[in-house]
Amino acid sequence: MDRVIVVGASLAGVTACDALRRNGFEGELMLIGSETSLPYDRPPLSKALLAGKQSAADCLLRPTEWYEQMDITMLLGTRATALDLATRAIELEGGRRIRFERLVIATGAQPRALPNATVNGVHTLRTLEDSCGLMARLGAGVRVAVVGGGFIGVEVAATAWELGCDVTLIESLPSPLSRTLGDTIGQLCAGLHREHGVDVRCNVTVRDVIRNGTVNAIRLDDDSLIPVDLVVVGIGVQPCTSWLETSGLELRDGVVCDSYCRTAAPGVVAAGDIARWRHPNLGLVRFEHWENAILQGEAAAAAVLSPGASVEYAPVPYVWSDQYDRRIQVVGHPAPRDEVVIADGEVERGQFLAFYVRTGRVTAAVAFNRARLIHAIRPLLSKPLLLNKALEALGREDESRPFIAQVTGDSP
Repeated sequence: MDRVIVVGASLAGVTACDALRRNGFEGELMLIGSETSLPYDRPPLSKALLAGKQSAADCLLRPTEWYEQMDITMLLGTRATALDLATRAIELEGGRRIRFERLVIATGAQPRALPNATVNGVHTLRTLEDSCGLMARLGAGVRVAVVGGGFIGVEVAATAWELGCDVTLIESLPSPLSRTLGDTIGQLCAGLHREHGVDVRCNVTVRDVIRNGTVNAIRLDDDSLIPVDLVVVGIGVQPCTSWLETSGLELRDGVVCDSYCRTAAPGVVAAGDIARWRHPNLGLVRFEHWENAILQGEAAAAAVLSPGASVEYAPVPYVWSDQYDRRIQVVGHPAPRDEVVIADGEVERGQFLAFYVRTGRVTAAVAFNRARLIHAIRPLLSKPLLLNKALEALGREDESRPFIAQVTGDSP
């Protein structure tokens, strides 16, 4: 029987299963996941679930009966330990081997840890269990240090503040989100958190975790000491490729694929956080975005079903973040050194749309509480877009009007 194995009960993995069945695959379909729970959505882990506004059941991607209806064999709580391409087999913990005809790799990524900080009270946030464990410890007056000002870090900081915690946000760069969005928008994010009473510390790193059975303080490299009851570490992730190290697949901060999500091994594709694929315009890239997991799961399934597929996977990325009363949305490929131009709204009120511009062309857009406009711009970014054309699309042809302004890092 024709067997497709999907390794990774992630959003990308479940989406690939769905797309395979919807597009006519009638063979045996097996989904292998290392966690015991049914596959779940990750965005609520730092937001609604952590805040107690959703339950674990609310986060499930599909109910149990969906997997039965789709005739998907589930192996949960089962970790893949090796891939043998010569025999076309997956090796599992305990030594069991399962052969496949085609394979989707969707094992995602795992959080990076602080060196020498494996102590009670130091948390990472990647799994449902992580979020539930952290939620049980958050509450009024709890002193929380969030290490890392990426999307996970800033969302956890905002959620912890809403729960009444005393929050310190620590970032090694000049501002939160500056690695992704640059310092111009990063400074706005820092200001948003400071307005809510979060102690934002930038250009510093954690030198030491002070403990007495559990964490009770952290020392920064500027010698400041911050008393804490718990620490949440959000300093990025690394692709889960250790089980593939002897496979012969090319690994380079992810599984290297072509522009159709295919690896060099016939019938083997990758999707989601683990995939580093050749974008036709950007070269080798790897995205850790929620929507990318869905779109790439579908693209990987198409490549499995039709190895000669002619449609390259070249999405316009989209990511969003909810912090306090702001929804921050980003489309395109921003670079920290791009010029930032306000195209609509008012920065001071926290409601605006801005373009990232490089040599006269719009590379990306960011919106604070401007959902309609960001979605109007997104399809235009699939091709080279001049700034004046982007402004025309918004009905903003006259660049001299007051709402067109250069933002600096000192903006409010």
